[in-house]
Amino acid sequence: MSKLTLASYPHMLGFEQLERLLERSAKAGSDGYPPYNIEQTSENSYRITLAVAGFSRDDLSITIEDRQLVIRGRQEDDSEGRVFLHRGIASRQFQRMFVLADGVDVGEAVMENGLLHVDLSRAAPEPVVQTISIRKG
Repeated sequence: MSKLTLASYPHMLGFEQLERLLERSAKAGSDGYPPYNIEQTSENSYRITLAVAGFSRDDLSITIEDRQLVIRGRQEDDSEGRVFLHRGIASRQFQRMFVLADGVDVGEAVMENGLLHVDLSRAAPEPVVQTISIRKG
């Protein structure tokens, strides 16, 4: 069985980059850590919430790289000189990536109660109609 791609549809022109973005985003952050929610807060705005308990603001970074929102977390290992009888809370680094569509802007990021909220907004698209003249050949 052959793999269906956007190139399999002759009326879908110029979507090769979209296909690469979909493949890249499917591979990124597939381990499920940290858990997150994506909610639509209005018709043109969204909020991504990551559960980052144990991370401080200084342990986190948020960047936009090639139309991808990248959220990274890295904690310093503070276990030196400590004796754990049980260690169920591991300090572990993570990287979570979200592909942003054209026109989606990242707003503010807020940290509260172990949750990192990142607000996104999308400008309302304006309908575009273009008339192409037909020249005589």
